[in-house]
Amino acid sequence: MLPPVLEIFLIWHPQDEAGAALAEAIFKHFMHGPTFSGVIGGGIQVSMRSATWEGDNGAPRPVYWEGAPAPNGIPPANFVAAVPLLGTELAASVEDTNSSWHHFIASVAGAQENQPDKFGVFPFLLSRGATDGTELGRLLGGYQFSAAGQPDKEGEDVKSMLCRDLTQGIAQLVSPDEMDRLTTFISHTKRHSQTEGEDVDELVDLVRHVIGSTRLNDFFDANDIQPGTDWDAELRGKAGTSAMLAIRTDLYSSREWCQREVVIAKTEGMPVIMMDAIGYGEERGSFLMDHVPRIAVRKIDGRWQKRDVYRALNLLVDECLKRALWLRQKELAQNRPELDVAWWAPHAPEFLTLSHWIENNLENAADGEGDIRILHPDPPLGPEERSVLQKYVSGTRLGRGVDIMTPRQLATRGG
Repeated sequence: MLPPVLEIFLIWHPQDEAGAALAEAIFKHFMHGPTFSGVIGGGIQVSMRSATWEGDNGAPRPVYWEGAPAPNGIPPANFVAAVPLLGTELAASVEDTNSSWHHFIASVAGAQENQPDKFGVFPFLLSRGATDGTELGRLLGGYQFSAAGQPDKEGEDVKSMLCRDLTQGIAQLVSPDEMDRLTTFISHTKRHSQTEGEDVDELVDLVRHVIGSTRLNDFFDANDIQPGTDWDAELRGKAGTSAMLAIRTDLYSSREWCQREVVIAKTEGMPVIMMDAIGYGEERGSFLMDHVPRIAVRKIDGRWQKRDVYRALNLLVDECLKRALWLRQKELAQNRPELDVAWWAPHAPEFLTLSHWIENNLENAADGEGDIRILHPDPPLGPEERSVLQKYVSGTRLGRGVDIMTPRQLATRGG
C-alpha cells in the first residue's frame, strides 16, 4: 500500500550457532508480536543475512539501502537497521581484508557513515573475543552494543533485554521527533488508600530502579518539575519524546492530577501503558483510564515482581516504535491522496481523543461531503464501539459522519 518505512537486517555467521537462536527471537518480536502488526503492511520488515550467497565460504546477500537499491526495482526502505551478531566465526571470516565477509561488514559500516540519519547499526556481542583486537572490532567496535550489560535475573533474560534495546534504538532512529533517548514519564498517585499503605511507594521505587537499569532516559514526573513552572506546558512539551507509564493503584483513577496527566498524554498522542496494580479495589474507576494497553502487576510472597515492570517497559518501548512508524507512514501517505485519510489517529479513537480532534479540526473537517475517514493502527474497534462513536459524532457541530477503520480494514475495501 505504501513504500516500506523500516527494514531490519539480522546478520550473523552461519557457524555462530548462538546467532541463529537470537535472530529467530528478534524476528518473532518484530514480525509476530501483536504490537507491530497494527501498522500498515510494509511498515516494518525483517530480513536474515547469514546463508551464503555465492561460494561455500562467501557472505550473504547484500544489505539494501538507498545507496544500494534492491533488485527488480523494489524500493529500499526509508530507514534501515543492521543488527550484526558478533561471534568468533564471524570475526575469523572478517579477519582477511580481501574476504567477501570483510567486504560485507565494511559495506554495512560504510552505509551508516554515509546516511547516519537513515541507517543504524546495532551490534550485539555473542562472544567477547570476537572484537578484542580483531578486524571485526575495528569495523564495528565503535558502535554502542545492544544489551551490553548483564540481564536482571529477577526480571528478564538476554532476549528480552536485546529486543528492548533494539526497539529503543530503532525508535530513536525512525522517530520524526528530535530526541537523544526515549524518556519515560511515570504517572502515579501521591496518596494512598487505607489498604494500600506503603505499597504504592515501594512499587514506584521499584519502577524507578528498573528504569535506571535500562537505557531509557531518566524518568520524568512531578518531582522533576521545578517550583513556579507551568505544569501543563511542561508536560505538553515532553509529549513528543516521552512515553507514559501509569501506575494504577486503588486511588489513581480518582485523583485530579492523575486524570489530567492521562488526558494530556492521550490528546497529545503519547504512548501510554497502564500498570494495573489495583489491590483492594476502586470505588468507580474512570473512563479516562481505559482504552490503552494494560499490564497486570501483582505481589508474590509480599513483594512486587520485577518481571512485571520489565514487561510494562518493554511494551512501552514497542509502542514508541509503533508510533514512530505510524507517523512516518502518515508522511508517505501525503503522496497518496486516494487514501483520503483525514486523521491518522495514533491510537483507536475514543470520546476523549475524538472530541479533541473535532474541536481542533472543525473548520477544515466540516467543509466537505460524505464521511470523514479516520485511520488508526490495529486492532480494530468492535462494532458496538464504532457505532457509539459514530452516533456521538452525528450530534456534534462537525455535520458529517466518520468512517473509522484500521489498515487491514482499509485494504479489504480496496482503499
